[in-house]
Amino acid sequence: MPRSHDRLREGPAVPEPAAPKPADSTGQAASGGPRVVLAFDFGSRRIGVACGDTVSRTAAPLDAIPAGTGGPRWDAIDALLREWQPALIVVGLPYNVDGSDSTQTRDARGFATEIGRRHGLQVVLVDERYSSREAEARLKSARESGLRRRRVAKADVDAAAACVILERWFSEAT
Repeated sequence: MPRSHDRLREGPAVPEPAAPKPADSTGQAASGGPRVVLAFDFGSRRIGVACGDTVSRTAAPLDAIPAGTGGPRWDAIDALLREWQPALIVVGLPYNVDGSDSTQTRDARGFATEIGRRHGLQVVLVDERYSSREAEARLKSARESGLRRRRVAKADVDAAAACVILERWFSEAT
């Protein structure tokens, strides 16, 4: 069965899954080596997922996991975490334009709490305002320039929004 990153057809190279090692608050391993970080763009219909590492400080889209009335598909999320063995999880926190909590803020916090509880990992929350708009603009630009051949689907935008969220964390982490 192909791994999730083997299905990627376009976009930057995705780092290989790594064996887990203890990490500090920036996701760096105690030895200072590269650490895998997974980011999630939580939504009520889909949850975008991206990965990156603490050395290159770049992000790449992985997938979008369907969600529904029963909540996230924890089996798919758990499988991704077992495969990639991240040192840290980053979850986008949806705020309103004025910085107040949105209707999804509580649900995203609950998702972050549950993923941390299930996997015993540190979870960092990052302001995700306008991440989906930025992701959609990037994808449309890539298509217009010829770098991307296939149409831009909603799942692509969600995974790309997770990249934006992870890039924001990389730029804020010291």
